Amino acid sequence: MTHTRLIFLKLGGSLITDKTQPMTPRPDTLQRLAREISVVVGAQPNLRLLIGHGSGSFGHEVADRYQTQLGGEGSEYWQGFYEVWSAARALNQIVMDAFTHAGLPVIAFPPSAGVISQNRHIIQWDTRPIALALSHGLIPVVNGDVIFDIKLGGTILSTEALFLHLARVFQPQRILIAGLEAGVYRHPQQPQDIIPLITPENLHEFLPSLAPSSAVDVTGGMLAKVKSMLSLVAELPGLEVHIFSGVQPGNLRKALSGAGEPSGTLIANQTGYKSQIAG
Repeated sequence: MTHTRLIFLKLGGSLITDKTQPMTPRPDTLQRLAREISVVVGAQPNLRLLIGHGSGSFGHEVADRYQTQLGGEGSEYWQGFYEVWSAARALNQIVMDAFTHAGLPVIAFPPSAGVISQNRHIIQWDTRPIALALSHGLIPVVNGDVIFDIKLGGTILSTEALFLHLARVFQPQRILIAGLEAGVYRHPQQPQDIIPLITPENLHEFLPSLAPSSAVDVTGGMLAKVKSMLSLVAELPGLEVHIFSGVQPGNLRKALSGAGEPSGTLIANQTGYKSQIAG
């Protein structure tokens, strides 16, 4: 019997939108990425895929204006909560349309409709519908979203925060994070110098390199991504997380299929690290 593999894939907001221009998608990039995913899914029937995407220039600009992620109360706060939800929902529809056009059997699972958090930690999420979708060969899609929070009133959870919870439930073999950057830079002014491997043991060497994003990102940017994924690989030693650029055509297809030596930054547990290619 063919062994089923599960991969989580994130399409970063900086990749699928122009984060310097409010509410500006990159439709050509998104359609190309959808086609690359479709090629791999069609060629690998044993692959199970869960996709997440960021909010980019849709959600972050509105959230920064209202500081929705910090929580609050009153009519102004909830108006902002609604506006962030509306912006994230608009981008999600654009993403879903691109996937559907590429022939991918995607189903959206908006976190705002099912997640409850307490001080930004997920305490309730019925993931059984996601499990059933995966079991039938469908592709669940989640996105960075507003969340009702019993301590703060409301907040925002990034795709990485959602992946943290879902990975503990479903235990994927790999998490792929496709963004604008080619990986994690050793020096912010030298983007050609990519850190090939980050582990819980060597993180301290690279902390000065993890500079904040130049664009508005209310969920923490690269530093938050790396720290959250490191905590996950420490908890699930067999897991490998790959941060790479989705800008160059073919990069996503290569990373998703495991064909050849991937570029970018690998995050793994030093003791549980196996290889850069998941077969």
